[in-house]
Amino acid sequence: MLDVEQWAEIRRMRFVERLAIREIARRTGRDRKTVQRAVRSSEPPRYRRPGSGSKLDPFKEEIHRLLRSDPRLPGTRVRELIGELGCEASRTLVDNYLREVRPLYQPQRAYQRTVYRPGEICQFDLFEPRAPVPVGYGQSRRAWVLVAALCFSRVMAGALIFSKEAHDVLWALGRCLGRLGGLPELLVTDREGCLHAGGGRPTEELASFCGQLAVGWHFCDPGDAEAKGLIENRQRLMRSSFEPGRSFVNHLHFQHELDGWVERRANGQTHRTLRCRPVDRFPQELERLRSLPVRMPDTDRRWVLRVPPDPHLRFDTNDYSLDPSLVGRRIEVRVSQREVIAVALDTGELACRHERLFARHRTVTALEHARALKQLRGDRTEPEVEIRPLARYDQLIPA
Repeated sequence: MLDVEQWAEIRRMRFVERLAIREIARRTGRDRKTVQRAVRSSEPPRYRRPGSGSKLDPFKEEIHRLLRSDPRLPGTRVRELIGELGCEASRTLVDNYLREVRPLYQPQRAYQRTVYRPGEICQFDLFEPRAPVPVGYGQSRRAWVLVAALCFSRVMAGALIFSKEAHDVLWALGRCLGRLGGLPELLVTDREGCLHAGGGRPTEELASFCGQLAVGWHFCDPGDAEAKGLIENRQRLMRSSFEPGRSFVNHLHFQHELDGWVERRANGQTHRTLRCRPVDRFPQELERLRSLPVRMPDTDRRWVLRVPPDPHLRFDTNDYSLDPSLVGRRIEVRVSQREVIAVALDTGELACRHERLFARHRTVTALEHARALKQLRGDRTEPEVEIRPLARYDQLIPA
């Protein structure tokens, strides 16, 4: 059999040098009929082994019958069922055939490429770091990062929180919008329990937040992660690029490192799909974003309580001291992500102002509260108690 090089040489002699078949056969040492076949063939010679069949051939009809009844039938179960009929085909052979024929019985989904307008959509979602985040006092807590990304430019921002309650999630969303520098037309997320009231309706907290900013909202259908695939890609980037090889002193250090990584890596390097850096596209999107309000919507926790005789308030397992002179009076407490503040309802006096702790089971006492409590107790001296020598007790208690 001729190889490809010999076939090409024979055709060159015939069509370029115009040699006769007899002369080509003499020069190459090949039979004239072989030379004639090479001249007539417009395709290179190939070695074709006659098909010998497969061990799976007698059982292919049974495989089709099984897939017609259940297109999602696992390959392991298919091998068991055809094995009972005497099939000795290898696992690789069966799995390869299933991969080829299963789409014939299982409906396939086609995806439409999405094109975003500048300032149109901002996607956001919660991302959970693998390791708990240090919060001081030798403690660490489970945490989440709310990740937000503008769909046109892919510019993203992130905010660290320690609960999935609406107050914290909406605060993080407001912080991300502040970092992005404007308001899009629509906020897109999945059906997070603190934001989704059921049936595609928002909770009162989300509706109030979006109403104050005059932005729309959209909840993705259950199980439809592709609808917000852009933010999913940003989260995968965090998992592979931000988390590995980093350690943090506390939650403030985590947020500082996250902000720096977002600017340098996520927003500052070439995006594979865009083929440019997100920051290069951002000015075009920023022109279409609406301006942020002077004050973002209030997402602080607020409640009213009466100052107890033990002047402390408890929040998130921590006790914060209150002004003891306000015992018995009603105060309004406001807890933000950074402070715990309480004010007397009748006079507006400041009952407390503490830095919020994310560590657990701590007591925070302000120095002025401790001094005021000591003054309220007065300078009562303790009664004098006779101190007897130990020998007296040795006489009364026999050895």
